[in-house]
Amino acid sequence: MGSAVAVVLIKERHIVEAFERVGATTAERARTLDELGDLGVHAHGLAWHALRDRVIVREAGAGRYYVDIELWQATRRRRRRVLFVILTLAVIMAAVLRLTQS
Repeated sequence: MGSAVAVVLIKERHIVEAFERVGATTAERARTLDELGDLGVHAHGLAWHALRDRVIVREAGAGRYYVDIELWQATRRRRRRVLFVILTLAVIMAAVLRLTQS
């Protein structure tokens, strides 16, 4: 399961980086999927749908899309905070288990 999540996260990053490479970071600079297809961006798959569901990839009309960089960065910061909390709790739990076994 963890590897599947990692694959989706990597694909999300790939999609966002493709939008950045072509400068599709505002509604005015939005691109079609045909223009982004050469960079490996297609409107299918979990990563694409996750980005669309969270409105990180937005439609500017007429089948043109762009990436909301601020929202993407906020999402990455939130993910890092959640990971930090989970790792901290795991370390605390390991320490407590070790102390109670002594």
